Amino acid sequence: MTQQDIRPSVPAQLSPAAKAPERRPLISYVLPVYNEQDGIAAFHAELTAALAGRPDLDVELVYVNDGSADGSLAILQGLAERDDRVRVVDFARNFGHQIAITAGLDLARGDAVIVMDTDLQDPPRVSLELVDAWREGAEIVHARRRSRQDTKFKRTTAHLFYRLLRSWTDVDIPVDTGDFRLLDRRVANELCKYRERSRFVRGIVASMGYRQKEISFDRDERFAGETKYPLSKMARLAIDGVTSFSTTPLKLITRLGFVVLTLSLLGILYALAMKFFRPEITVSGWTMLMVVVLFLGGTQMLSLGVLGSYIGRIYSEAQGRPLYLVREVIGAEKDGDGDR
Repeated sequence: MTQQDIRPSVPAQLSPAAKAPERRPLISYVLPVYNEQDGIAAFHAELTAALAGRPDLDVELVYVNDGSADGSLAILQGLAERDDRVRVVDFARNFGHQIAITAGLDLARGDAVIVMDTDLQDPPRVSLELVDAWREGAEIVHARRRSRQDTKFKRTTAHLFYRLLRSWTDVDIPVDTGDFRLLDRRVANELCKYRERSRFVRGIVASMGYRQKEISFDRDERFAGETKYPLSKMARLAIDGVTSFSTTPLKLITRLGFVVLTLSLLGILYALAMKFFRPEITVSGWTMLMVVVLFLGGTQMLSLGVLGSYIGRIYSEAQGRPLYLVREVIGAEKDGDGDR
């Protein structure tokens, strides 16, 4: 019996030198949403309008509903029904902005991943500039704010925080940048391995290395609603940033201890000198006693607070609980378990 040749025949009209058309890169957008019902539709319309001018790209839009208490989820469900590029990750409750970014990165499948908020302060058209920088060879592209339409207090505190954090750590965290950035697929895969609970994503990304580039842009005003980072959340994020990448607060406690010890020795010398050389007024030492006691007590409480911040982080990590719980993934088949 003659052996049958099962190799597929090559059509005569196809030249051996002919090449298959080049695959268009898939760009994933990770879009955290928390109580943004008044602005989601406008954001989606502006983003899709910007993407319409780039037929050279394939796109998926991963919206992460971070336990919104308004009508955000219903609007996102409508977007998923009308646009097959949309996937919606619905959290079981609010887990926070940094965790929402993490969940989006876990599910994103693109060759590059862009993280941005949906309040239109970060213009969607700028994201395409990030893509161009990536295609030129950058593996991480930061969107740096050249100007921003925020209050003077917020601009001042953000300016001081990033420069202070930069001086305290060995990590070169780009100043005047938020979470609006592009990550190459390789970088996104590595970032997904970082599973700490008290997350400061922009610091983690900066610490990873790779080829990084910055694109400057002018940040717009919020389209609708209120900021999801009031002073209390900004303070919490700042604490996470400092304690994640710096042990300087612990070192400051030691330095403060030496300062207090020096002041205490000076106080003792002063008290002894007054005892021997001005005994007639030593009875009125109540004021100095109270100053010393209150100063030492305040210093001790401050030191305990700093130590407690680090111990609290250790406690949270030791619990080993999931970073988030997903109620439902809309617009695509659910990948894996509902918690990570």
